[in-house]
Amino acid sequence: MITERVHAIWRRELGRDDVAVDDDFFALGGQSVIMARIQRSLIVELGVEVPVDQLFRNPTVASISAYIESTRATTG
Repeated sequence: MITERVHAIWRRELGRDDVAVDDDFFALGGQSVIMARIQRSLIVELGVEVPVDQLFRNPTVASISAYIESTRATTG
């Protein structure tokens, strides 16, 4: 569920329909302004604050989704 929602955010903010869950954000043309929009969308749409350093460390839909799920599991 989280992965599908994150995937939709990335496709919208990157303006691409061809984003795979294992595609690297930066290889897709991602840059800081888009990253900030994704970060804001994660807050608004999923209710989760993802620090920018985690977005850099987890540059794929799959990895950032796993990060989000792990933080939800530890925070309850």
